[in-house]
Amino acid sequence: MPATPATPVNPVPDDLHAQHLILLACSGRLSQLVELLIEFEIADRLADGPLPVETLAEQTGTHAPSLYRILRTAASVGLFAETETKGTFELTPLADGLRSGNPRAVLALAKYNRMDLTQRAYAELRHSVRTGEPAFEKAFGVPFVEYLQRNPEIDAYYDGFMSHWSRQFVEQELAQWDLARFRRIADLGGGDGFFLAHVLKAFPETTGHLIELPWMAEKAAKLLAEHQVGDRAEVVAGDLRTEDVPGDCDCYFIKAVLHDLNDEDAGLVLRRVRSAIGDRDARLLVVDSVLEPGNAWDHGKFLDLDMLVLHGGRERTLDDWNALFAGAGFELISEPVYHWTLLECRPV
Repeated sequence: MPATPATPVNPVPDDLHAQHLILLACSGRLSQLVELLIEFEIADRLADGPLPVETLAEQTGTHAPSLYRILRTAASVGLFAETETKGTFELTPLADGLRSGNPRAVLALAKYNRMDLTQRAYAELRHSVRTGEPAFEKAFGVPFVEYLQRNPEIDAYYDGFMSHWSRQFVEQELAQWDLARFRRIADLGGGDGFFLAHVLKAFPETTGHLIELPWMAEKAAKLLAEHQVGDRAEVVAGDLRTEDVPGDCDCYFIKAVLHDLNDEDAGLVLRRVRSAIGDRDARLLVVDSVLEPGNAWDHGKFLDLDMLVLHGGRERTLDDWNALFAGAGFELISEPVYHWTLLECRPV
């Protein structure tokens, strides 16, 4: 009797956990795949309905059989889906996030993650893990901010990337933060002035004071003038760690700045604000990330690595924030949610 052939052993385990691990191990390839899908604008081309790969290849100037292989791989992780008609693909809810017409698209983030600006820095991640110092300086020879100053084209893209999120804050959060109660707002590290400009337009009785590094302060002054609120905003060029904080504001607003800083520098900035407030009943409003505790999913935990690698800063848990505020003479009085949130403090 002939022997029964042995069942071949699959060299790659196919249980769910192994598949997840393989997906993580192949993430570098997947990020390149996503970059191609963005470059070829596949999500936009499928916005009006499914299309055969031959049509997509003609529209993108690509090799149809090779494009099919790319889309087939993307479909295996939920990016697009092949319909019952072989070779025809359609959008999925996940792929819709790559469509330029989607107001909640992650196009800007996907492009940012594939830039040389981040890729070269992350190639030196080992340096940050060993030393606690930003890997960016090892990769590029200068700090992150100085690199942007020296490279106007990259700086312009980064400005646009940050403005993308600022616009979301304006659209989604401005009405909820009750800024109308304040008559003079200090926007500390206010970037290009986009946020402050919209605050001053929304509340005509309010005036502003913005502090930023010199090259960004120039942009802020220009933008505030373009929005016709420049006469109600004082722009000061300086470093938050050394520049005098105005003592005549009833709101000190710090948005997406403290996570760029380590605890020592963040505490220094907060203590300078506390000194400026003195015995007045002004408010400190910090808009930043609060990390989910434990093993919960939180994109902020990935952003925390950006802070480590690029800036030397960190994202913080609620306990971290409370300790930072208490050390500077503030008490948290709001009930923040996890992820990006408003942390309102009063002086104590």
